[in-house]
Amino acid sequence: MSTVQDATSASQLFGVNNTSAVTKSAVDDGQTRFLKLLVTQMQNQDPLNPLDNAQVTSQLAQLSTVDGINKLNATVQALSASYAQGQTLQAASLIGRGVLAPGSSLALQSGMAIGGIDLSQPADSVVVTVNDLAGNAQQSIDLGPQNAGVVAFQWDGVKSDGSTAADGAYAFSVKAVQKGVSVVADQLAYGQVGSVTLGALGTALNTTGLGTVALSLIKQIL
Repeated sequence: MSTVQDATSASQLFGVNNTSAVTKSAVDDGQTRFLKLLVTQMQNQDPLNPLDNAQVTSQLAQLSTVDGINKLNATVQALSASYAQGQTLQAASLIGRGVLAPGSSLALQSGMAIGGIDLSQPADSVVVTVNDLAGNAQQSIDLGPQNAGVVAFQWDGVKSDGSTAADGAYAFSVKAVQKGVSVVADQLAYGQVGSVTLGALGTALNTTGLGTVALSLIKQIL
């Protein structure tokens, strides 16, 4: 597993040409073995019971089919490698940026905390409740009506009694309603991307605040 800090170093991690060369070599070896076997079979056939033309044609058709499948596999592998490379280069451009991903944490720092909500449908009322880690309510933030999709919000650290909360870790919950009916609202936590990791499960972002998050889970880039 490697960590990349920029697009240039990310692109150097891929050996698409080497993979293609190995695949082509394997295909050529398979064809050579098949043809040698067919020639040997024809040379040693029973003169009184020679191979039928249909049998030879069938075996050649099988060779062609196998060759076509191998070429298709090689093409798919090349496309997959190219996609992974492009995804990694794209992820590397996020270094230093803020992102929102599933989570309910809020990190208050210097009087500022950022969070987000992913609404499944429009809501005429969205209220965020900030809690300390013991579950005690600190502040309610009325976001008013919101459209479906991702909505980012900020908390300035001011509690409901007017005092200022200490910097540190908090959590939040969301209540969204449309015409008196609850709307599904997924919580999104904020993190800042520090590096990109290439692993067996794909490209992941290493963030401050969220830890390691799969690129596919990012809901918004700030």
